[in-house]
Amino acid sequence: MTMKRLLTGILALCTCAAGEARDKAWYTQGSFAPQVRVECTVENTLDIDRENCPVIIRRADFPVPDLHEMWVTVVDPALPPAPAPTPERLTLQGGHELRRETNGHAVYHQVDDIDKDGIWDEIFFQTDLKAGEKRTFYIYLGENSRGWNKHYTHANIGSYCRHLMPFWENEYVGWKIWFANSCDVFGKRKPTLMSQHLYMENIDGYGIQTIDPDYGSDIQRVANSFGGGSVCLFEFPERPDSASRPRFTPKHFELAPKSKWNAGQMSDTRYTYDVVFNGPIRSMIRIKGMNWDSGNGFYEYVQDYTIYAHTNYCTSRVRFTTFEPRKQGVAPGCGVRQKPEQDNFVQHGGLVVTSGPEYISDPENIDNRPPWKVPFIGMALAVREQYRPEYRYIRTNDGNHTFRVTPDAHNAYEYMVMASWAEGPRYNTKETFNAYAEQMYREYNNPVRVACAKPEQK
Repeated sequence: MTMKRLLTGILALCTCAAGEARDKAWYTQGSFAPQVRVECTVENTLDIDRENCPVIIRRADFPVPDLHEMWVTVVDPALPPAPAPTPERLTLQGGHELRRETNGHAVYHQVDDIDKDGIWDEIFFQTDLKAGEKRTFYIYLGENSRGWNKHYTHANIGSYCRHLMPFWENEYVGWKIWFANSCDVFGKRKPTLMSQHLYMENIDGYGIQTIDPDYGSDIQRVANSFGGGSVCLFEFPERPDSASRPRFTPKHFELAPKSKWNAGQMSDTRYTYDVVFNGPIRSMIRIKGMNWDSGNGFYEYVQDYTIYAHTNYCTSRVRFTTFEPRKQGVAPGCGVRQKPEQDNFVQHGGLVVTSGPEYISDPENIDNRPPWKVPFIGMALAVREQYRPEYRYIRTNDGNHTFRVTPDAHNAYEYMVMASWAEGPRYNTKETFNAYAEQMYREYNNPVRVACAKPEQK
């Protein structure tokens, strides 16, 4: 479809108010002077200010579903317009450089295809909102290939010490998976993206600071534990402090009893990893767990980890595609490892925080390098209240804080994991991290309200 035909179709949908709508100034950028826009309101229903708040506009809720991503420009009319680029800047960045704006500023956004069917599913961007604020954004429709997007998130599948594994990070904290489905966490000393150096240069996560101290270090020991986040099943109602995990099955104990890995890929649980999208302000990794025979049931699941710019958290959505328990009362769940020297513990509802001092060292200990003790490393886990989380402490596998959940009608549930450490640029004490976890728990349970009007013509 040509741009002319597209706009003709959109204009046929337009309902232009004679008064107020036409009085609102229209955005321009250089020669880009769009003729059609959709007004969207974003409302903070909480009594607290929110920063870097995720805004999601689903295709089902947008009045023009048939769009190419290069036909979308998201504008905040309250932001100051960008000036014209200098000749030097234009020469460096070329024809795609942002030009002089009027009546607002284009914000970083993404048009993401989550189910990978070739059709977009969500428009995503972030904003700051005051307590109770309702804010107007405009989505301008028309071909616009200008405006470089700085990347604040990154996700990829890397070959790391011959092991194909997923990495996802933003400028403050990152996650990766070494042991099948239990997350490692690495903290940064300064805002930066660095996982590409880990997997492309095969750098030890505990020794990367010798390359660039700003990159930080691995801050989560996993081994047999839930690490920085993992799924599980509660299969034994009579034993509420036990959990079944896809990495530790009867086949594992039969074929590889001393290994921290699962057994053979044909005989035991197996995994695949994919990148769904990669930045600039949101990245997603997809994990499939297959052939999981716990001895008491057969299960398979799809798990999406999403990382967001400017935050200390990532979110996870888990959907069981096969759920065949052999007994009654089986329910899924999730958990994180208790900090080994936990001196701070918070738990209420669907939130748990664990933190304390911790030694950081390469677990292989190949050259007797002395570990160094960090006075604070914090992890938090939040489950949305709609999934009726029930807290359970699992004493085995190094001690883990977990939640039993009730999935939705699609056999899915969601949770958030958060992390920080004493050497990071923010939330680097237990007090500030606790406050951050509490606020993110509230925000996670109360996403902003988004409403889009019909298209209007200039």
